[in-house]
Amino acid sequence: MLRESTTMKGTRHIVVTQDDMARLKELVRQGRKSSRRDQDHLAELDRELDRAEIIGAEELSPDVVTMHSMVRVLDLDTGSSRVYTLVFPVEADIEKKRISVLAPIGTALIGYRAGDTFRWKTPGGTKHFQIEEVVFQPEAVAALHGAA
Repeated sequence: MLRESTTMKGTRHIVVTQDDMARLKELVRQGRKSSRRDQDHLAELDRELDRAEIIGAEELSPDVVTMHSMVRVLDLDTGSSRVYTLVFPVEADIEKKRISVLAPIGTALIGYRAGDTFRWKTPGGTKHFQIEEVVFQPEAVAALHGAA
């Protein structure tokens, strides 16, 4: 899959929390044992995780997309903007805008920041996206409540 950042720094690395990394790697491991139909998606997620910088939740910037983040995404090809919550496959519900990390756009979002743009292959062809805003990030809320 093509994942190309168009930031001034060139190809952007992604960051993933230690907790998300552990849960996502376990998802990949378990999925490879049991799910025949998601093998390509599992492999793509595994490649993304392999290139990620792993950090503690306390080090995480509130503008990074993590699991259970609510994100406003702009399709730069059509100009349409949508809000998704990035979830694990068992929690996915497209009617509630809860998108699986194994869906092409879900895999593309993990670890990127608000403002990042990227190209990603989807079932409808390669699309150009921008993360407009991380509306909600659980780690940011936890840090806020931990500081109170």
